[in-house]
Amino acid sequence: MYGADWCSDCRRTKAQLDGLGVAYDYIDVEADAASAEAAQRISGRINIPVVVYPDGSHQVEPSNPDVEAKLQELAIV
Repeated sequence: MYGADWCSDCRRTKAQLDGLGVAYDYIDVEADAASAEAAQRISGRINIPVVVYPDGSHQVEPSNPDVEAKLQELAIV
């Protein structure tokens, strides 16, 4: 997950993943310009969070139901 501490959507998604017990890597786009560029390359946008899933798909600024549906599709939760 690419995000930033100041981003409320990022904090919400992190809290959701933590609450579901999902293991994930958090990449702070504020701490590293290359990470911000990587998130933009993946999503084609500058919006965060960018959640990248094990199947290679991604979601940009997903809602909690969207994240949960994808995790269920991948049998992660």
